[in-house]
Amino acid sequence: MAATSSTATTHLIVGSTSRLHTTRTTKFFQNGVVLTQKKTLSLRRRRRSASIPPTAVLPFDLSPPPIDHDLLETVKSEGAKISEEGIVETFGNDGEALDAADNGVAVVDLSHFGRIRVSGDDRIQFLHNQSTANFEILREGQGCDTVFVTPTARTIDIAHAWIMKNAVILVVSPLTCSSITEMLNKYVFFADKVEIQDITKQSCLFVVVGPKSNQVMRDLNLGDLVGEAYGTHRHYSVNGMPITVGVGNVISEEGFLLLMSPVAAGSVWETLLSQGAVPMGSNAWEKLRIIKGRPAPGKELTNEYNVLEAGLWNSISLDKGCYKGQETISRLITYDGLKQRLWGICLSAPAEPGSPIIVDGKKVGKLTSYTLGRKESDHFGLGYIKRKDALGGDTVTVGDNIVGTVVEVPFLARQSPPLLSKSSSS
Repeated sequence: MAATSSTATTHLIVGSTSRLHTTRTTKFFQNGVVLTQKKTLSLRRRRRSASIPPTAVLPFDLSPPPIDHDLLETVKSEGAKISEEGIVETFGNDGEALDAADNGVAVVDLSHFGRIRVSGDDRIQFLHNQSTANFEILREGQGCDTVFVTPTARTIDIAHAWIMKNAVILVVSPLTCSSITEMLNKYVFFADKVEIQDITKQSCLFVVVGPKSNQVMRDLNLGDLVGEAYGTHRHYSVNGMPITVGVGNVISEEGFLLLMSPVAAGSVWETLLSQGAVPMGSNAWEKLRIIKGRPAPGKELTNEYNVLEAGLWNSISLDKGCYKGQETISRLITYDGLKQRLWGICLSAPAEPGSPIIVDGKKVGKLTSYTLGRKESDHFGLGYIKRKDALGGDTVTVGDNIVGTVVEVPFLARQSPPLLSKSSSS
């Protein structure tokens, strides 16, 4: 069946055949799924085909319908191994998926990651005071990373934030979603116009990662997002169901995040695969996280380390007003108080997280994460090392006799610390 609409909308069509005409920029498609971008143009001025019922496209900051299991059934049919908690662990193709993340495009179901909706008239000021980023300079459609810390600037988690019309959506680790929700509710006082809602089970989250992810967006007529600033996001509709697509993929500023109703998740997943995306499970995603150097709660982000030692400079505003942890952060910068920093470590053999890092017979740090590398003979980890004891390229010992080489990692290399003393750049 053919479908028609005007250029006031953007369409994603996936099917056996498609045909695009640009006379008066009207588009015709067959056997497809329609994705319509929200526009402010009056719907009464649009000429619609009788075969497409008019739908109101709403932003994703309204509560979506209850979760169902259509997506899990879809990925099961593709060979996914799913944990008892409903996490897609692997498709049995971890090597292929990691190669796609480096050289092509992969798609990951991160629906087990937490999504927190913060609404109410005071939501921006509230988050501005409760985390490290400057929310007051952001506008609707923009986004950022922000860090939740303790009053002494110890790390809890990095959150990716989307500023929407009526709410802010926070994407956090599955390990911290409950505790952050509880913490935020604790700081909502009687007069505050703020509401905190965990919408994890009412939504699904995909990541598209890899150098060809931009081309996939263009092929899906979502090219208007390509080249936009990190955190930029826009609302669309899949068969009348809301979906939000944003720039960035949690691990890096490249790629895209897709937040949607569970009702639309199966169709969106199959659409991405039809465009050449390779499915990736959470096991391969964790490997990619470590190789790229993105800190994670319970490993690099714990009460042992502060936010600056974790290297999360791009998520911290150094000139906004008072916020939780701000005094400690200011003192650390003013007095050059960083004692250690996070590094990547190329290892000669498998190593256990928690193993000591040793230089000249002295413990100088601790391994926090470990994974096999791209090859079975490659081993890689993340760890904190005292600043004065090792630099990039230096050799260390991990555990009893595992040789390690200290290296920079992409996620931390993109961070932009202020100009400190010579030793602080090490």
